[in-house]
Amino acid sequence: MFDTLAGRLGEVFDRLKRRGALGESDVTDALREVRVALLEADVALPVVKDFIAAVKVRATGAEVLRSVTPGQMVVKIVHDHLIEMLGTRAAEINLAANPPAVIMMVGLQGSGKTTTTAKLARRLTGRDKKKTLMASLDVRRPAAQEQLAVLGEQAEVRTLPVVAGQQPVAITKRALQAARLGGFDVLLLDTAGRLHVDTALMAELAEVRSVADPVETLLVADSLTGQDAVEIARRFSDRIGLSGIVLTRVDGDGRGGAALSMRAVTGCPIKLVGVGEGLDALEDFHPERIASRILGMGDVVSLVEKASETIDREEAEKLATKMSKGSFDLDDFAAQLAQIGKMGGMGSMLGLIPGIGKARKQLAQANIDEQLLVRQQAIIGSMTVRERRHVKVLNGSRKRRIAAGSGTTVQDVNRVLKQFKDMSLMMKRVNKMGKKGLMRHGLAGVMPPGFSPH
Repeated sequence: MFDTLAGRLGEVFDRLKRRGALGESDVTDALREVRVALLEADVALPVVKDFIAAVKVRATGAEVLRSVTPGQMVVKIVHDHLIEMLGTRAAEINLAANPPAVIMMVGLQGSGKTTTTAKLARRLTGRDKKKTLMASLDVRRPAAQEQLAVLGEQAEVRTLPVVAGQQPVAITKRALQAARLGGFDVLLLDTAGRLHVDTALMAELAEVRSVADPVETLLVADSLTGQDAVEIARRFSDRIGLSGIVLTRVDGDGRGGAALSMRAVTGCPIKLVGVGEGLDALEDFHPERIASRILGMGDVVSLVEKASETIDREEAEKLATKMSKGSFDLDDFAAQLAQIGKMGGMGSMLGLIPGIGKARKQLAQANIDEQLLVRQQAIIGSMTVRERRHVKVLNGSRKRRIAAGSGTTVQDVNRVLKQFKDMSLMMKRVNKMGKKGLMRHGLAGVMPPGFSPH
């Protein structure tokens, strides 16, 4: 989502850090480029003006200009102000109410409101162990209520039965009664949207809000709509009152300006972000981590969290034992490829690694193929159990059969086998060198001959 902005800012700050001593004009010129980069990323003009003004006061101060590393100090100041603009710290979903805690989902038609409702319900049920009920109040969009019911089945979350002809306020009252009688902890109300903000929509939402008395009113906004999303957020905030924002489609090609503007414009925190189509693709919004990613500093905390959520500890321990005994085979290699896929693929993982921003152009030119993992797994899946455990039996005819069975080429099969061989060699060297040897020689001591990280 922030790739373009991160690339532009990375270039500006790289030049600044190379200059050594800085004059006030150097900082002014750099901030002018930062201003342009933010505007091109669709950040609202008043937000950009306030941001640049605040940064300039600190960045042109004597403490920075006389610093040993003035370029680094400027980057830190920008980083700190980005965090401030995004909300300082993560804002949790508020459930502090007598059950059922009502969460009202609002937004325009097409923003991903219904899907986000199901994602949040699944999260509350699975992660937070809350008994959750969903109710659709959208009686205008064809099959909207049926859509939520289908998503409820997929998410394994209860939905309020549909009663034909019932209007939003009546549905809200019935949902509240059902939630109380059923002992539900949380009630999620998926309200109707329009293609634009109008008087009828706001009147309906205000009436529902007065009946439901929600503990959270969350605006679901499509991050790809840019400046329009900011204006939509302002109007919903003024008319209905918001407690938080959920940004959808942040995994898309958007320029990210909506995320940087919304909190400043509405005063409401961005609480959650939708990062994919799956019902599990909903994450907390962490201002500090987002700021670090924008400035190319990576996000190790998110990487570790993603790993801990997807990697099976028991399987990892079994694999470590096999590696230590030198019995690593193609089944184990396939398991590792599957784990990378679960963590969002190579592109997703690389975006969280510190310093990778500097190599952003090279990565783009390298054209990382996310389908590569799928092809590699298909190749290994086309092998027999004996072939996966004893690579040496793979002759020319077997490779041709595997290529045909996986829809790939013999060259693709050979590439997978070489990757497996290189990984096996690294495992053996790590095991042989031990912890002390690894610390002494570093990665260069375990890399296979001819391997280059570039």
